[in-house]
Amino acid sequence: MEEVVTQYIGIDVSKDHLDVASEDGKTVFRVGNTEEGQTQLLQRLMEMKPKLVVLEASGGFELDVVLALGSAKLPVAVVSPSQVRHYAKALGILAKTDAIDANVIARFGAATTPTPQPVPDEETLELEALLLRRRQLVSMLATEKNRLATFSITRKVGGEKAVKSIRRTIEFLEEQLESLDETTRAQLQKSPLWKEKEDLLRSVPGIGPVTARTLISDLPELGRLTRKCIAALAGLAPFNHDSGGHTGKRRVRGGRTTVRSALYMACVASLKCNPLIKAFFDRLRATKPAKVALTACMRKMLTILNSMARTGRKWSPELPVSS
Repeated sequence: MEEVVTQYIGIDVSKDHLDVASEDGKTVFRVGNTEEGQTQLLQRLMEMKPKLVVLEASGGFELDVVLALGSAKLPVAVVSPSQVRHYAKALGILAKTDAIDANVIARFGAATTPTPQPVPDEETLELEALLLRRRQLVSMLATEKNRLATFSITRKVGGEKAVKSIRRTIEFLEEQLESLDETTRAQLQKSPLWKEKEDLLRSVPGIGPVTARTLISDLPELGRLTRKCIAALAGLAPFNHDSGGHTGKRRVRGGRTTVRSALYMACVASLKCNPLIKAFFDRLRATKPAKVALTACMRKMLTILNSMARTGRKWSPELPVSS
């Protein structure tokens, strides 16, 4: 049997099916998004020996496939659906079927050559799920507290039963949040490697348990990339906006929202307890708006954390920051 030579493979993931295509369109097939279907997928891809397998983030449906590909030592990258859609429009591809989408994903991978990502193990996925649930609970808790405040302001008469219902919900959510945090702590204790990573990151003044755990689960590349690459991955690398004689403002955009949000809260806390970040912020504030200065502090903190993760050295104000 003649060996199929393919560089890039795209997989369109849905709840029930996996549509697979090569960038040249010569390979197109579908398997079920089941254990049996994934086994068939791996067998065919291992014969093809692709340079990279590319999938879109699909609301979690892609996780099992990514793990299966990783276990088979196949290079895999998960890309943004919006970027793939913009790429398709740029090519003039307006039709949309699962097979077409798989081919577009493969062509997008060939054009942009995304870096293969480290495949998370089951423990990391469990931590990621716990942190996701925590963010959901915090959001629901904030919503209920806002409702309580609104009722207190607008309803001077009546609404007592509604207020009681809101307070009961707040109490329930706070109990759930406390229980979830305890479960997360227990999960971390089971893995010495996780515990070591958390202790390392939390040695930085301003980095709390939630930020450390978010970085461990949502930024596994920490310590493996250059400071410029890790900043871009987190959405903290400023991009130029110039055209002709016009020089626009440099802005940060994209990246991993959860990581950026966690670093923002950590930097706000650092302004009170981390002399290095506080001095850097004050120096920038002499010439920059507060938002710009704080974003620069987030980028500096991430650079420090990246260097610490690479060297395994705990926080020190004199810690050298490598590229």
